[in-house]
Amino acid sequence: MPAALPSGAAAPAGPRTRTTETHCPYCSLQCGMAVTAGDRPATVVPLDFPTNRGGLCSKGWSAPELLDHPERLTRPLVRAVPGDRTSPLVESTWDEALGRVVAAIERTQAEHGRDAVGCFGGGSLTNEQAYQFGKFARVALRTSAIDYNGRFCMSSAVGAANRAFGIDRGMPFPLADVAEADVVVLVGSNPADTMPPAVQYLDAGRERGALHVAIDPRKTATARHAGLHLQPLPGTDLALANGLLHVAIAEGLVDEAYVAARTTGFEAVRDAVRSYWTDRVERITGVPVEQQRRTVFALAHARNAIILTARGAEQHSSGTDTATAWINLALALGLPGRPGSGWGTLTGQGNGQGGREHGQKADQLPGYRRLADPADRAHVAAVWGVDPDDLPMPGRSAFELLDALGTDGGVRTLLVLASNVAVSAPDARRVISRLGDLDFLAVSDFFLSETAALADVVLPSAMWAEESGTMTNLEGRVIRRRRALDPPDGVRDDLALLAELAGRLGTGHLFSADPATVFAELGRASAGGAADYSGITYERIDAEQGVFWPCPSGEDGAQQHPGTPRLFADRFATPDGRARFVPVHHVGAHEQPDAEYPYVLTTGRVLAQYQSGTQTRRTRSLQLVAPVPRAELHPDLASRLGIAHDDVVELATRRGRARFAAMVTDTIRPDTVFVPFHWGGGSSANALTDPALDPVSKMPAFKVCAVAVSRVGGPEERIPEPAAGTQPVPRPHALVVPPAPRPPTRRRTSRVKSTPKFLQGVFPITGEGLAKPGPIDPALRYQVPAGASAQALYFRGGNSTGELVYVLLLRDGEPMRWFPIGAKGDVHVPLRVVEDLPGGCVVELHAAAPEGVSGELVVDLGLVEV
Repeated sequence: MPAALPSGAAAPAGPRTRTTETHCPYCSLQCGMAVTAGDRPATVVPLDFPTNRGGLCSKGWSAPELLDHPERLTRPLVRAVPGDRTSPLVESTWDEALGRVVAAIERTQAEHGRDAVGCFGGGSLTNEQAYQFGKFARVALRTSAIDYNGRFCMSSAVGAANRAFGIDRGMPFPLADVAEADVVVLVGSNPADTMPPAVQYLDAGRERGALHVAIDPRKTATARHAGLHLQPLPGTDLALANGLLHVAIAEGLVDEAYVAARTTGFEAVRDAVRSYWTDRVERITGVPVEQQRRTVFALAHARNAIILTARGAEQHSSGTDTATAWINLALALGLPGRPGSGWGTLTGQGNGQGGREHGQKADQLPGYRRLADPADRAHVAAVWGVDPDDLPMPGRSAFELLDALGTDGGVRTLLVLASNVAVSAPDARRVISRLGDLDFLAVSDFFLSETAALADVVLPSAMWAEESGTMTNLEGRVIRRRRALDPPDGVRDDLALLAELAGRLGTGHLFSADPATVFAELGRASAGGAADYSGITYERIDAEQGVFWPCPSGEDGAQQHPGTPRLFADRFATPDGRARFVPVHHVGAHEQPDAEYPYVLTTGRVLAQYQSGTQTRRTRSLQLVAPVPRAELHPDLASRLGIAHDDVVELATRRGRARFAAMVTDTIRPDTVFVPFHWGGGSSANALTDPALDPVSKMPAFKVCAVAVSRVGGPEERIPEPAAGTQPVPRPHALVVPPAPRPPTRRRTSRVKSTPKFLQGVFPITGEGLAKPGPIDPALRYQVPAGASAQALYFRGGNSTGELVYVLLLRDGEPMRWFPIGAKGDVHVPLRVVEDLPGGCVVELHAAAPEGVSGELVVDLGLVEV
């Protein structure tokens, strides 16, 4: 405590400042920084923390700009006319604002039931806030309706890791291992733009001679520095992974000893990838055979090798299976659990890891405990001091929750913390329409985001430098966010907000506004769970520069647990300690290009913006770098459409239209358009995206949909919005049904000028006898165009059944050639001697199998039109 001033002495003149060690508010690196505060504005300098080692990106350097931003919310806002969202938002008192929130909760639950009140959280909340939000939903509200925006970020990787390893920790090894790896494969990841300080680890590896392979439809800043860039069509990463595993098996590169000792299920995966031969994979993905082989051989022969996936591979309606395919490859090569090697996924949001561990997800309790498990319910209920029977069962996932807003059986009053779903959710115009159907919406935020602007009540929240708590970074390292300065008068942090609301709802004795108290309770609730924090304390975090979970507490007198920087060294978190191979198959994107929407749209981040842009679009220094959203188009596509650099272009999908400034660049595929998702309004990328959901993770298909492109006009300082009359009407309330797994159908994988034709796919077969061949599928029928001729070049086939089958090639109904395929075998037959096929000629493939035999055929007939 400072000494008292002598009686009558004046206080010293000048600013009184303090410097606090804390962490950047943005990505999952959680870079260490020192904040000096006192007289505002605050300033930052980077620290030599293990993840950033003195580095900081432009977002981190500019973070203090927002603490005193003129648009900062410092008073609660309510509608001038309660219940009328067309009336203006006006400043109010906390008592009135919280009174309106509580009255809406009580009224809604009395009229429609407990689940009619819902909660939607975010991956930027501290562990304490995320934990308390989940507890608030289940104890104060007793509702099943809670999920968070991490469902749009990490859920597919989570699903894949859990079923393969029995546990989800984004990187099961420290980030520093990347610098020591001889080969690093980055799948759908661009850390040079999304987390620049991490690039120093890649740089260190390259200086040692490491090979880095970037797999991305764009030649990103990361890909430009990689030794090898694979440029697949969006949505085909699964086929590529299966193809690489096919090569590994065919070339004897599988680590058979590791597979036998540490895994189960490999034979099923071996059978599943038989059909992914390299030339077929090249046609599906666009990745040349030579690049496929080079990648596999590099991984297999490296002393240490790491495969890292990210959102480019995971944000698909088959994202869980795609991440699983890359895990299968890593397991076959013996990487997970090997020192300096493994598979991992790069978490996106600042607390994307911790935010999903402690109860924000619809099906989870703290410590990755399962809400549907009676033992898990009993453990957490005992910590919370409630009856396990009073806890709700699992609810709807994020988009399912949002899509049912305002309906019978859906949420009618919604509380949103740290999320801007009007920009970040897929089919965003539809979500905005759903928000309008609510009876009541309350939002806590720093600024009047696009979601907050739709609310009945807006509650001002403390920002990163104004609150205390813990975060968990991409490595699973639990760190301290320390309060560096006081929030503006009248601003509360979300932990205090939840405690106050719980008190007004009659459960205040079960909640605390003190972060240390809440963290200690979180530790008890997580004890014994997969994400066990019970041995972590604030003091240990301070002393050790963070502690890796799982870190159980020692029994009485037991030695303190050191934490777990590296998982899987001895066993996986499965009942038998073995990792599980899971067979998966490539499925075409939910939405295919056609005559009306002929190109592929994909979305992502840019260096100077972050997430929904609520913060970064208000940061002057970042706005100077990325002032407008740009649609990236290949020069060939731009030339064909008459588009020049900086022209305003309009993108249209089946869900909406949005406008962007054109960026003509050869770093993207000619059949693909890229747009950033950081803007809303007339430049909302997510007004375009497809909400088709992954059946396991409930991840929407953010990364691929069909799009049309047109030029609107020349360069504009402010991009005009599309005409309201041209926007499609949002679909009526109906939950999106996840696409059922289906075999690939005949389609072109890219819009290229060429004459090859392929009849290919994986098709079910049920035998009626070898003497009774019949059509396999309508996709295996081809008519030569009038005025042209064609020739069959080769046939390849695979057979999953245990019996001999054969495929018959017919011309105009008459047999030309038959191809026997052995039990669980394959065949490759050149056909250059088959006669020319004139215009109008019809070619078909039929098949026959012994009576009662069933399974799958892989068929690939290559032809060329002349």
